[in-house]
Amino acid sequence: MPAGEQTQSGTMSPLVFYEKPGCIGNRQQKVLLESFGLQLDVRDLLSESWTKDSLRPYFSNLPVAEWFNMSAPTLKEGWFNIHELGEDQALSLMLAEPILIRRPLMRLGELKQGGFVDGPVLVALDINLDPEEDLQSCPMQGVDPACEEPA
Repeated sequence: MPAGEQTQSGTMSPLVFYEKPGCIGNRQQKVLLESFGLQLDVRDLLSESWTKDSLRPYFSNLPVAEWFNMSAPTLKEGWFNIHELGEDQALSLMLAEPILIRRPLMRLGELKQGGFVDGPVLVALDINLDPEEDLQSCPMQGVDPACEEPA
């Protein structure tokens, strides 16, 4: 069993997993995490009452451009250049349009990370991602991908 944050009662605290409901990529990520025996506390990333102070820690020392969901329609349509944004501008855009937030956001105790990539939460859980398998990018195609499995 991966290492995790223990509660005072000795049980492992759940991994808080902020997702876009219905997202196929997030579903694949959850299946992988659950295969390690992890208990997930799944929450809706888009309806959470984020503030700049509550959102910023998930991105730690990542460059601002890596804070974004590259599948967001406004990014695909080129409405702004993420490489020209400062932290405050990026957070303001994300608060106004939460679909821009790179997902999932994960929290394990005090550890936080954005994106399903090697980071503090997955390291603490001793989960090593296969570099050949992309579990971060949206598996659906198009400007506004439908987040439902094809029939």
